[in-house]
Amino acid sequence: MAATNNLLRTIFRILPQYSRHRLIAPRSANACIVLVSNSCQTLAAPSPDGQPKEYPQKIVNLVDNISQLTLLEVADLNELLKSRLNISETPMAVAPMPQGATAAQEPAEEEEVQTEFSVKLMKFDDASKVKLIKEIKALVDGMNLVQAKKYVESLPQTVKKSIPKEEAEQLKKTLEAVGATVVIE
Repeated sequence: MAATNNLLRTIFRILPQYSRHRLIAPRSANACIVLVSNSCQTLAAPSPDGQPKEYPQKIVNLVDNISQLTLLEVADLNELLKSRLNISETPMAVAPMPQGATAAQEPAEEEEVQTEFSVKLMKFDDASKVKLIKEIKALVDGMNLVQAKKYVESLPQTVKKSIPKEEAEQLKKTLEAVGATVVIE
């Protein structure tokens, strides 16, 4: 009964054109709420399954008018409804997806082709450290010899990000030639 009263309070707050002097609350799950204005109007009971629902002419006219609005007019309508109904701009929380839904989406993700790759320097041979530092200095724009030395000594490091596969393969071959162990991600 408390839930019904909360629902009715909400209805009267949103729809001020209805009179509050007569209200018949539902007594069972199948009963309908009766709102009284100048004349008594009863909400239609839900139709059995398989039959199209019949909407009041007022609702049909409202839908027709809204469907004819331009995008800018819809934005204005949205803004006006939010201010009139005191709806805040807080984003809606996203409900967690059931486990079955995530499993259904995983095959779609596997079909995506990766077009951008990152080249990551994992380790190097101590004997070829100087060669690797010089190569890193040459490959990375704006890096001097001291920066390249610190870069090589603080592995693992990403050498280049978001590059095409061919460039990533070429960079890997170049770095492996000077004694580095490289991974393409």
